[in-house]
Amino acid sequence: MKPPFYKKIKDAVLPPSPLKPRLEIAIRRIKLHVQRLDKATNRLSQRDKFIFKQVVEAYSRRDLSRANVFASELGEIRKMEKMIIHARLALEQIALRLRTVSELGDIVSTLSPTVGVLRSVRTGMVGVLPEAERELGHIGNLLSEIIIEAGQSTELDINFEEMNEDAQKILKDAAFVAEQKVKERFPELPVEVPGTRKKTSAKT
Repeated sequence: MKPPFYKKIKDAVLPPSPLKPRLEIAIRRIKLHVQRLDKATNRLSQRDKFIFKQVVEAYSRRDLSRANVFASELGEIRKMEKMIIHARLALEQIALRLRTVSELGDIVSTLSPTVGVLRSVRTGMVGVLPEAERELGHIGNLLSEIIIEAGQSTELDINFEEMNEDAQKILKDAAFVAEQKVKERFPELPVEVPGTRKKTSAKT
C-alpha cells in the first residue's frame, strides 16, 4: 500500500529523524576540525615569526645565502598556512549549508557540491596535515551517506564525480580569502633576499 500523498509531502519537507541527528553530527565534527586547524595555524604562525626573524638577521649581516635558505623554508611554511586557512574557510561554508538546509530536496542539491569541495581540500592536506586529511575523509563519507539517503527518498539524481559551478565557487572564494589573510597576517621578506619579489609600492 502506497503512503498517502500528504505523508509524502511531510517527509519531503521535514527530513526523517535519522537524518537530522546525522546532520548535527556532521556540523559538530566540522566545528571540532576547524578548531584543530586553528591550532595548527597558530603553531605555524609562531614558526613563521621565528623564521622571519632569522631571515632579517641574516640579511642585516649581509649573509644572503643563509637568508635565502631561511626564506625558502618560510615560503614552504606560508604555503602550508594558506592551505590550512583555505581548508578552514571551505569547511565553514559547508557547515553553513548544513545549518540552513531544511528539506530533503535541499539536502541533495545543496550538499552534493560539498563532497567535491571536501575531496579537493583533502587533497591539499596530503603532506601538510595527515590527521586533517583523514578526518576530512571521515566527514566526506558522512556527508555522502546523508546525501545518498536523501536522494533515495526524493529520487533525485546524484553526481559526486562532477565538480559543479557551485563547488568551484566555494573553493575559489575560499582560496581568494586565504590569500588575503596570509598577506595581511605576515610581513613581506626583504626585497634583496634572493628569490623574493620586489615591492611595487612603499607601505605607508
